[in-house]
Amino acid sequence: MFKSVFLKYITAFILINLGSFLIMSSVITSLVNGYSTNVKINVLTNVTSLFAEHVKIGVAEKSKSVSFENYVSVHKDELDNFIDTINVNTYSFSVVIADKNGKILLSGGRSEEEEPFYGNSNDAVSIIDPELFQAARDDDNNKIVSDLNGRLKTKYIFCSSKITPLGGETEGYIVACTSNTGLNNLLQTLLKTIIMSTLWIMLALLVVVYFITERLVSPIREMSRAAKEYASGRFDARVTVKGNDEIAELGTAFNNMAASLSSHEETRRLFLANVSHDLRTPMTTISGFIDGMLDGAIPVDQRDYYLGVVASETRRLSRLVSSLLSITQIQAGERKFVKKSFDVCETCREIIISSEQRINDRDLSVLLDCESDNMYVLADKDAVHQIIYNLVDNAIKYSTKGTEFVISVKEDDNKILVSVFNYGEGLSEEDLPHVFERFYKADKSRGIDKSGSGLGLYIAKTICEAHGEKIYAESLQGSWCKFSFTLQKGSKPRKKATDQR
Repeated sequence: MFKSVFLKYITAFILINLGSFLIMSSVITSLVNGYSTNVKINVLTNVTSLFAEHVKIGVAEKSKSVSFENYVSVHKDELDNFIDTINVNTYSFSVVIADKNGKILLSGGRSEEEEPFYGNSNDAVSIIDPELFQAARDDDNNKIVSDLNGRLKTKYIFCSSKITPLGGETEGYIVACTSNTGLNNLLQTLLKTIIMSTLWIMLALLVVVYFITERLVSPIREMSRAAKEYASGRFDARVTVKGNDEIAELGTAFNNMAASLSSHEETRRLFLANVSHDLRTPMTTISGFIDGMLDGAIPVDQRDYYLGVVASETRRLSRLVSSLLSITQIQAGERKFVKKSFDVCETCREIIISSEQRINDRDLSVLLDCESDNMYVLADKDAVHQIIYNLVDNAIKYSTKGTEFVISVKEDDNKILVSVFNYGEGLSEEDLPHVFERFYKADKSRGIDKSGSGLGLYIAKTICEAHGEKIYAESLQGSWCKFSFTLQKGSKPRKKATDQR
């Protein structure tokens, strides 16, 4: 029913306030009603007791010569004055005096629209209501709140007291009552006050809640709109961030996510473009030359040359697929790195020796700069070999002919720092932040490097991160370039007993 968070929030707020109002009204009404009723009951109890005591004394003095009924008849004016005197200082109430048979002998007090005491007003002799009479007979100082089985329009509070002369039997009963009309008026006024106060408070709170809710919901609504833009492939939408609370933090995180998605989308697009290019080029070359041989377009005496080109392109294609497979295995966690202590300087020497032919082809001189002959690191030997090989291969390809490239191994801040330095075109400031990305090539035209796949540095970075180490690049465009990475220091392996002998 409610699709909007704003409507849900406002509805919940209104329902909570209405529930609170109902509970508060019920509690206040119950407390006021109970308190007022108890006060009236106490007053009426005191009135009936005081009146009964007054009558008891009079009856006791006159009982030898005058009956109870005659006493009440003779002293009617005196008793009325007594009732009026008490009424001045108490709640408005009515009093009747009845004999022991329920016959009403005296009725006084404030006039009421109803006659709550009378059981049958048509009788020649007025009889007190049976319910009241029974209550008066059952117990002294009896108290009831009743509408006398619906005969009265509202409920009345009745208090009764027996008139028992000293040492004698019960001669009659005094019953006093008052209605709850005043209490009902008080409760109505109280409820009206509560309702008006609640409405004004709710109106003020609704205005406040509206602005607070709008401030909370507006960024979420904006995020929803931006998310739909992202779903359709447009990652340029951003959320407006205001303040520094949790919503602002969420908005900032959302914008960062959008920037990351945009970057990943661009990387994915370049990845597909580069993979397509790097796969299509050797496959096209291989297919073209093979078709030329099969069709006879390539002379027989030139087939060995073109078969060599086909073999080279096949190896290039194999290297690309192997690199992609290696990246996938590392990222999926399928390639497990086994750390052990080994001499990284020896690894550098092996790589230089294996690259001797390519170094000579470019007329390069090599300097291996190690702080000591043996420097041990704790890492996966094959993985480190791959990192150094990729960096050396990169340095050879991009070094200026006839120059020198340097491999240095030094201790730095309790780490082993391996660096590969070469002279050449170097990298621009724009290229440096992206040099470790997949398929990124600073040579956009591929004029210098036609054989690389653009994955060597990315693989090196992936392996370093898997070891918890860092790799970074430094360069001066048009002059030099340097790649460095850190490794954990290792200890010199213990020689086996057989080796010592």
